[in-house]
Amino acid sequence: MSFCRVFLCTLALAVGISAQVKKPEAPPVKPDFGGSQQLVVVITRDWNSVEGRGHMFERKNAGTKWKADGEEFAAVVGRNGLAWAEAPAGDTTAKVKKEGDGNAPAGIFPLTAAFGKGSKPNAVELSYTKLEEFTECVDDPHSQFYNRIVNRMHVGNFDWKSSEKMLAVGEQYDLGIFVGYNSYPVQKGRGSCIFLHIWKSPTEGTAGCTAMERRMLEGLVAWAIPSKNPHIVQLPADVYEKYRKSWNLPKFK
Repeated sequence: MSFCRVFLCTLALAVGISAQVKKPEAPPVKPDFGGSQQLVVVITRDWNSVEGRGHMFERKNAGTKWKADGEEFAAVVGRNGLAWAEAPAGDTTAKVKKEGDGNAPAGIFPLTAAFGKGSKPNAVELSYTKLEEFTECVDDPHSQFYNRIVNRMHVGNFDWKSSEKMLAVGEQYDLGIFVGYNSYPVQKGRGSCIFLHIWKSPTEGTAGCTAMERRMLEGLVAWAIPSKNPHIVQLPADVYEKYRKSWNLPKFK
């Protein structure tokens, strides 16, 4: 089986896209960032900042340097800033992401698949889900479908009390990308339904996603190639610089 096919299978498991889901699948294997050839970098001024700056980078392989691709762009993160997906070892004071906290997750995450309200754009190579009337992202930590995208008409065991009706969100979800946060495996209450999507404004934070203007998102969705294992890293500027060399991240000032 080709790498591309293996990767796409992993994506489908990670974001929980399913036309007919009866029970959660086994935890998927997280894509290896070390082999990534595409990286989106988003940095903010500090942990509580809503506004950030982003750039796309590419490299030929793990042994080569990252090179900037395209233009720098503005982005917004959670209305309360950023919070670690996993607290650094020994740091008992770190802000760690939880369900409903209004923080976007800080760290490195795979960009797993795209979604939108229309048919799949011709330029998009990512796996794509067309949003329908009953497409929902489950944010109820008590549900077995927590942090999963499901069609409620196809789920035999409807057990959640809270979800995001994605088609009803508005133009922010005209196009988006699933971020593989809290998926390897899913942990109850650690946060759910994290996407890249179109912003409401360049100063208004999100419930926990990362957002940007429509033009930039359209370009990013077309740029992301599954076989290149695209990832996103988002951190405050000083934390990014602290981990840049050890995480093998590109220079971005």
